[in-house]
Amino acid sequence: MQTAARALALLDLTSLNDGDDAAAIDALCARALTPHGPVAAVCVWPRFVARAVAALKETGIRVAAVANFPDGGADIEAAVADTAAILEAGGDEVDVVFPYRSLMAGDEAIGAELVEGCKLVCGEKARLKVIIESGVLKAPELIRQASEIALNAGADFIKTSTGKVPVNATPEAAEIMLTVLKEHGQGGFKAAGGIRDTAAAGAYLAIADRIMGPGWAGPETFRFGASGVMNDLLAVLDGTGNAGGAVASGGY
Repeated sequence: MQTAARALALLDLTSLNDGDDAAAIDALCARALTPHGPVAAVCVWPRFVARAVAALKETGIRVAAVANFPDGGADIEAAVADTAAILEAGGDEVDVVFPYRSLMAGDEAIGAELVEGCKLVCGEKARLKVIIESGVLKAPELIRQASEIALNAGADFIKTSTGKVPVNATPEAAEIMLTVLKEHGQGGFKAAGGIRDTAAAGAYLAIADRIMGPGWAGPETFRFGASGVMNDLLAVLDGTGNAGGAVASGGY
C-alpha cells in the first residue's frame, strides 16, 4: 500500500489518443483528483492545455503537454513552436521528443540544438522533460549518450519513452538513465509506457532509491507516465487489489 500511495503522487495521468476530445480531457482531469490524493500532473495534446489548466485551477496538479510528438523529428523550429504554444496556453511542463533517429544516424548536434531551443522558451517558467525513446535506441551506449546530450543542453527531466512504440520503459533503461542523472548531479527521471501495476511501479522506485538515495524520488524529480497503472494503484489503496505483477513494455 505504501508503494501504491507513493506511485500515485508521482503519476502523470496521460491521454494522448488520436480521438481525444473535450469530454475526454474533462474526464481525465476529474480522474486526476482521486480519493487517495491528486496525481502529480496530467499530460495532454497541446490543443487541450487551456482546457486542462482551467479544469485543474487551484488543485496543485500540473498540466503537461507534448512537443515534437511522437515522431521525434529533427525540425527544431517546429519543436520550439510546439513548446511556445504550450506555454502560451498556460502549461507547466513540456514533454518534448528528442530527435533520436538523428542520433542513431550519427548526428549528435541536432538533439542538443533542439533541447537548447526548447529550454530557452521554457526558461524558469516551465519544466522541460526530454523523451529519448530508449526502446528504439536500444543500445546502452546510445541511451546514455542521448541522456547526457539532453541534460547538458538544459533538460530538467529525461524520460524513457513516448508510449507509442513497441518497447517503452524498461528497468535496464532506467538503470542507465538514473546513473547518468547521478553523474550529472541534477535533473529528474520519468519512466513512461508499459507500467501496468503496483509491483512494476515499485520496481522502478527501487532502482531510483538504490541509485539516487531513498529520499530522492518525489514529484520534483521522478514521474511515471503510465496511466494504465492507475486502476491498480487505486485498487491496492482501496484494499481490493494485488500488489503483485510484472513490468510490461507496451504503451500508455
